[in-house]
Amino acid sequence: MESLDTGLIVAVAASLVAWGLISAQFESFNVSAPMAFVAIGLVLANDPLSVIDVNVHGETLRSLTEITLALLLFSDAARVNLRVLRHDARVPVRLLVIGLPLTIAVGTGLAVILFPDLNPWAAAVIAAAVAPTDAALGAQVVEDTHVPARVRRILNVESGLNDGIATPFVTFFIAGTVADTVSHSSITLASALGDLAVGVLGGAAVGLGGALLLKLATSNGWSSATYRGIGVLALALMAYALSIELGGNGFIGAFVGGLAFGTIVHDPKQQDATLDFDGQTGELLSLIVWFIFGAVLVNALDATTWQTGVFVFLALTVARMLPVAIALIGEHFNPVTVAFMGWFGPRGLASVVFAVIAYDSLEGPDAKPVLAAITLTVLVSVVAHGLSASPLSRRYGTYVARLADNEQELKDVPTLEARPQTTRRHTAATNAALPELEQ
Repeated sequence: MESLDTGLIVAVAASLVAWGLISAQFESFNVSAPMAFVAIGLVLANDPLSVIDVNVHGETLRSLTEITLALLLFSDAARVNLRVLRHDARVPVRLLVIGLPLTIAVGTGLAVILFPDLNPWAAAVIAAAVAPTDAALGAQVVEDTHVPARVRRILNVESGLNDGIATPFVTFFIAGTVADTVSHSSITLASALGDLAVGVLGGAAVGLGGALLLKLATSNGWSSATYRGIGVLALALMAYALSIELGGNGFIGAFVGGLAFGTIVHDPKQQDATLDFDGQTGELLSLIVWFIFGAVLVNALDATTWQTGVFVFLALTVARMLPVAIALIGEHFNPVTVAFMGWFGPRGLASVVFAVIAYDSLEGPDAKPVLAAITLTVLVSVVAHGLSASPLSRRYGTYVARLADNEQELKDVPTLEARPQTTRRHTAATNAALPELEQ
């Protein structure tokens, strides 16, 4: 594995220090951390400066992005308190079970139409890769109290789970593309399904086993609170790496491991004590990934055409908003609320990781158009959703404040707990861990 050069390390470290010092000033202008780090990477890696060089095919880059996504998948899933979620699970479940597959289906149809020379399997890869949402890019929405608590919670739960749910689709479609274009490929549809099954079993074993051991050690006073978070971080890495060692899908292992862990360790205070280190590490790595994303942006967009631009516009609007509207039929939300939830589906880190994996896995003429479509979708989303989050949240909040108290948007739900500012990725899926319901 090639090593990162020291110039790149200095550039990333300096950017992290600078953001830590002046982030509040930029956030007051609706400039999010991902936006800033994409811009910094773009400036430093390209003319006229060109002080760093990042290889999009580099093994280090892929390893870093994969580990980052694995940590965040585990952390997000672990914060989903299934016992609490059942009290208001219908709408998030509709978005995940109906909305997400529809988004992938609509996106695939658009990609097939707009990219007629592309393998249909590769078109499906694009659609699945840009389907999951990332609340970190619209953190202002989840944290903005102008937005009704129920709407924030729905978006929070959806974004915390849909990247893990989208992973099997991406894996399956990549396998289909490779199997369809490479003779005697070792990647087949059957092997992809087998990888997913092994990942589920490996992740569940690590998550359940680790959580039970943690509860036993904590109740007996064996573990130090200082190192408890590090242990949970290690569990996330173990769920990912062990699943791969067993021949399975590491992302599914991390996601299922987090769900299993959260099922056992579901007390909000205990979760905060054990998952904050995990979340902060994931946040740090995610900023590094955004920096590198900006650095390789120009090369990644080499294959961009006017069709790519049309796809991006439709992917962020029609392919997201229409499935959300269909999924919410019968829930009696105000049309403005449906449009608001449909728009705030920012594409982020998961899509970046899927782009790197797809580009590394695909061969021939399919690789560059796939990379360009996913990359441009994420770039536009970073800017559009980042800039619109606060203004639209305030306007939407003003609108719903005039609605009757019995409207679905204003239905009482347990209070969303604010997350520490250092871990703004998700107020994490159902950290909607509601004290009153736990009692």
